Amino acid sequence: MTVLRIVPNFQANHPGEAARFYGELFGLDRAMDMGWIVTLTSPTNMTPQMSLMREGGSGTEVPDISVEVDDVDAAHARAKNAGFEIAYTLVDELWGVRRFFVRDPQGRTVNILSHSSK
Repeated sequence: MTVLRIVPNFQANHPGEAARFYGELFGLDRAMDMGWIVTLTSPTNMTPQMSLMREGGSGTEVPDISVEVDDVDAAHARAKNAGFEIAYTLVDELWGVRRFFVRDPQGRTVNILSHSSK
């Protein structure tokens, strides 16, 4: 398994307002805006990224961090085999990601995902 991206997720009651603040302050562009989530990226470098969420999608809680991997099924198997708490089962979401949530030892929710190749 190779980590492709790690994304911090911040709770935001009004993601659009938060996006305007960070966009204007840091010059970030809106890479995605689905209303409940706005993802900001650097116009010159895709490394920095931030998601501002009202919810975690599909009615889930807002995860503390998102980690994109090349094989989410392998990551899910690792988490289950280690006995980690799965907070949201492995699922193919309508917006093109396959993901699950797991809790870290401090109770933080980690969203582990891969983008669908369909």
